[in-house]
Amino acid sequence: MSAPERISKRDATRRENEARILSAAEKVFAEAGFGGATMQLIADMAGLPKANLHYYFATKEELYRKVVQQIFEIWLHAADSFDKAPGPVEGIGAYIDAKMEISRRHADGSKVWASEVMHGAPVIQDYLETTLRDWTAGRAALIQKWIDEGKMAPVDPRHLLYMLWATTQHYADFGHQIETLNGGRTLSDTQWRAAKASVKTIILRGIGAA
Repeated sequence: MSAPERISKRDATRRENEARILSAAEKVFAEAGFGGATMQLIADMAGLPKANLHYYFATKEELYRKVVQQIFEIWLHAADSFDKAPGPVEGIGAYIDAKMEISRRHADGSKVWASEVMHGAPVIQDYLETTLRDWTAGRAALIQKWIDEGKMAPVDPRHLLYMLWATTQHYADFGHQIETLNGGRTLSDTQWRAAKASVKTIILRGIGAA
């Protein structure tokens, strides 16, 4: 095996191990919280020796911050539709679709974020005061632009964003409740499509954009 091939294989192994660790960490942090989680629990969930975790992440806090950062970056990409959309129907509609899909596929990450914020964000307060604050200001300005152009009702952009977050993330953070009310079953593909359509209809009509 040539040197470039060895490097490529090593990089692939590293990416695979990091993905396994982050997936396991999401689940453990979601179930046990930051205080209850241990590196040993995460290693067992990932099926890796504990030493491997410390090779990739020196401390539990470093791993926790990476989990939180990962779900937030996924949410940030979901908002790409805002910047490219001509109006709220396209922008907010696509944002709801994307956020609902994230709640379906990254429920544990959403739960970790929710738990952290509900406890006063002891680990990621700096993140809230910088990245989240700047992102929110930018999206609020765009919503205000649509309002000024007469494309939607004059509502407070920040409260609209809070409603969007609360509604879409409910399907992750309160997934057990939804499953219970669905006869103990996870939502099917058809039910997810119907849920997204309903949320979009309710919100877009409510802001006078549909």
